[in-house]
Amino acid sequence: MRKVPLGASGIEISEFVFGAGSIGGVGASASTRGFGLNAEEGFERLDEAWELGINMIDTSDSYGGGESEQVVGSWLRDRRPADAVVATKVGLVSRPDGSRGRDLSAGHIRRRLARSVERLGRVDLYLSHIQDPATPIEETLTAFSAAQDAGTIGAYGVSNVDRAELEEILTTADARGLHRPVTVENRLNLLDRTDELELLPLVTGEGLGYTPFSPLAGGVLSERYLDGAPPEAGSRIAVAGDLYYKGFYSPENLERVAALREIARDLSATVSGLALAWLRDHPAVSAPIVAPRTSAHWDAVREAMDIRLDEKDHTRISDVFQ
Repeated sequence: MRKVPLGASGIEISEFVFGAGSIGGVGASASTRGFGLNAEEGFERLDEAWELGINMIDTSDSYGGGESEQVVGSWLRDRRPADAVVATKVGLVSRPDGSRGRDLSAGHIRRRLARSVERLGRVDLYLSHIQDPATPIEETLTAFSAAQDAGTIGAYGVSNVDRAELEEILTTADARGLHRPVTVENRLNLLDRTDELELLPLVTGEGLGYTPFSPLAGGVLSERYLDGAPPEAGSRIAVAGDLYYKGFYSPENLERVAALREIARDLSATVSGLALAWLRDHPAVSAPIVAPRTSAHWDAVREAMDIRLDEKDHTRISDVFQ
């Protein structure tokens, strides 16, 4: 697998990132605990990712109520991968009733970072999981910058931000003489291209990395839901469709996916492999985050690794999902 720069950070990562958000549950919600990968399955997916050449692992202190960090940390201690890049996130608080809160206060960041380091062994890249309007931006960035100065983290980034929020973050860091974030982690796929309008020009202009999640829109960008096939029990759409993938599974989108299938057939590819290749080749993307639920799901990643779209085919696919 090719290695690519994470923006201008000086960090080199694989062209795909392994997302550990399905270990212990599906994402951060307490309502999806137990629907994801167990520890043994998590180890298997991590081994498969490493064997494929993926060197960056993305997790969060809230995934699976902390189980994702625990499993990733156990895998790191057991396998001792030489050049792994370990990324985790802070700020999203999952409550027992299934609701979620936000906390990017300095005290919360310090406490949660200590816990993440304890679980993972180290944190190379630390991201805010979500914006916290109750905490001043300066307080949050000062806490991240102090952790970087102390060597507790290698660098930091932000997730789930829009252009105005990212502009404020960068302006505040510069005005206060603080370290800047080096990367952005947002959702981008053929069915959700919102970031292309305003955010991505800023990301590329400022030399930031960009690692999009949900590259296959919860599996909608595949053949599995075409020709009237309903969501399978245990699938991401069935378990967390309203939480994380709202609006993706619709007749209009399935029509677009069917059109993509025709292009895929012309190129002797699958829908999912082509969707991943399109995202990987996006000029603003550093590396998409993939989170295979089964060993078979790696087939799309392997296929995408071998697909190199020329400008004509990339535009042809883009035009289907304008």
